[in-house]
Amino acid sequence: QVQLVESGGGLVQAGGSLRLSCVASRSSFSIYTMGWYRQAPGKQRELVAAISSDESTTYADSVKGRFTISRDNAKNTVSLQMNSLKPEDSAVYYCRAVSGPYIYWGQGTQVTVSS
Repeated sequence: QVQLVESGGGLVQAGGSLRLSCVASRSSFSIYTMGWYRQAPGKQRELVAAISSDESTTYADSVKGRFTISRDNAKNTVSLQMNSLKPEDSAVYYCRAVSGPYIYWGQGTQVTVSS
């Protein structure tokens, strides 16, 4: 069982920055992939960014060049640095972890970008 807790969401104006963090309850050594998804009201959840155990990364086209995902194994965390935020980035952001055959989700953190 893996517990994921997100933090760092909030209200920011367009062009601003936020940094999201997700803390896992077990060592990230056993977690193959960690990532961030987001879901706006009435829309489907979509991949934002992911990072594997070898630190290779994947980004949605809509956030490339603006968002950076990273992981810190010593602190057992994954972070998402979000720069140049746009109103369309507004959503609940969810941390996801893959460990063996299991997928774990956090409770989500709200990000709201005003124009």
